[in-house]
Amino acid sequence: MHAQNKKKYISEIILMEASQVKCFSCIVFVFVLVGIFTLNGANAAGECPNSTPDMEAMKLIPCASAVQDPNSAVSGGCCAQVKKIGQNPKCLCAVLLSNMAKAAGVKPEIAVTIPKRCNLTDRPVGYKCGAYTLP
Repeated sequence: MHAQNKKKYISEIILMEASQVKCFSCIVFVFVLVGIFTLNGANAAGECPNSTPDMEAMKLIPCASAVQDPNSAVSGGCCAQVKKIGQNPKCLCAVLLSNMAKAAGVKPEIAVTIPKRCNLTDRPVGYKCGAYTLP
């Protein structure tokens, strides 16, 4: 009987240790995920504080026709968003050249003209936006 109790005790210890290893692995995994998201956030913060260019691009939905046709009227909603985002030219460029913008069919050569078409007086004239220059 004593030998059976000893075996049971040892198997319980082994199970407990396996459980602790599994828990430790989960904790390490969470820290790795947090690190990845923090690094991605840090990169995005350099372009668009507290957001990513793709998330900011979603705010430019009112500009849908204006970013594809240089003769299209630019809506007030579009100009308001461009003015907000354009306070940080680096962010504005990242948004106009983002994956989301590309997927939405944004033509960067037309999109960079929107601040001028909105008559934004404080726009960053001459700012290089990838291969494009803001007029």
